[in-house]
Amino acid sequence: MRKFYAVLMAASRAHAKWELEVSHNILRSKKRMLILLALALPAIVVSMAVAGDVMPEILGGKKAYSPAFYTPGIFVVSIVIGLFAGLITGCIGAGGGFIITPALMSAGIKGILAVGTDLFHIFAKAIMGTAVHKKLGNVSPKLAIAFLVGSLGGVVGGGLVNRALYEINPVLSDTFISAIYVVLLGFLGFYALIDFLKLRKQDDGGDAHGSAPADGQGLASKLQGVNLPPMITFDEDLVPGGKQISGVFVAMCGAFVGFVAAIMGVGGGFLTFPMFVYILGVSSFTTVGTDILQIIFTAGFASISQYAIYGFIFYTLAMGMLIGSLLGIQLGALTTRVVKGIYIRGFYATAILAGFVNRLFALPAKLQEMEILDISPQFAQSLATWGNYAFFVVVSIFALWVITKFITNIPTLRRD
Repeated sequence: MRKFYAVLMAASRAHAKWELEVSHNILRSKKRMLILLALALPAIVVSMAVAGDVMPEILGGKKAYSPAFYTPGIFVVSIVIGLFAGLITGCIGAGGGFIITPALMSAGIKGILAVGTDLFHIFAKAIMGTAVHKKLGNVSPKLAIAFLVGSLGGVVGGGLVNRALYEINPVLSDTFISAIYVVLLGFLGFYALIDFLKLRKQDDGGDAHGSAPADGQGLASKLQGVNLPPMITFDEDLVPGGKQISGVFVAMCGAFVGFVAAIMGVGGGFLTFPMFVYILGVSSFTTVGTDILQIIFTAGFASISQYAIYGFIFYTLAMGMLIGSLLGIQLGALTTRVVKGIYIRGFYATAILAGFVNRLFALPAKLQEMEILDISPQFAQSLATWGNYAFFVVVSIFALWVITKFITNIPTLRRD
């Protein structure tokens, strides 16, 4: 379990590094900033129209999803959620994307709509900010094709599961998504807290990002030794003659990534890294480039084919999250220069555990609605409300702390 946690954190760091690069690419390009403005303009116009009771209450889906209409307040909340996620990603260098879907659900968005919207937000960020031409030398076309064949199939499976559960019962869908996040955030949060408690007394202040696990070559060597056509050659530039592995194994990994991405709305980027490096034995150099293509196609295909065409994407929310996350990532990354890493790790553990508590406290109300848990509706709703308060209070304190540290250390940052 400890090794699994280390692998997930390494994967999260790799994905956060991509997020930071994408953020830089967008904010440093006038052309990309204009594209962002053009994408955000409809959301701003809609906010003004709704505020004046001009627009009909039909935005957010073809059926009566919650919220089934748009308000300026929801747009502001989406920016704040994006800011929170960006601050965690930039400051910790891992894990910010884990809180977006739970945060959206806490704000009153149906789980399936939160998943679809988060995937679209990741897709928009990827196509806007990824400088693919810089990474093409890292890409193994055969690996990418085999992986995408699997991931696109997995996306279809994950989308079918989410939509089927929603059609059976919208509350069941929310319960399913919440339960998945309870397991993931609980696992990450408790291990992160244990690490923080062990390292808080170190003289060097600790590393904000933690230590990376050693490459797990045992399983990779076994898989590469299986002669199961079609065989794919990769890493020719790093190993004489290159390495070989069956395309079947690559596609299976892709299917798992696509399935989880479509279920959770995380884009799959944080899973691709451990799959390639620790299971398939691909070098980090090749993984980076292939992961970029994977994020674009997996998130794009999932958001459009499995959610958008069924009305499960809240476009204006996605644009608000994109704007907020771009700002948050930059502030968070700069703040790491003037803050001890151990403090950042402590806040990270607390924020992830707050997300865990939030989804855990939301479950009784869902189970009560489905008549599985025999408790009073008032008590169940009180638990959900306290879970929401706990989550937003914790991440707000973290955000204020980061922003305050940034502002008070501006002279130091300018000198650097």
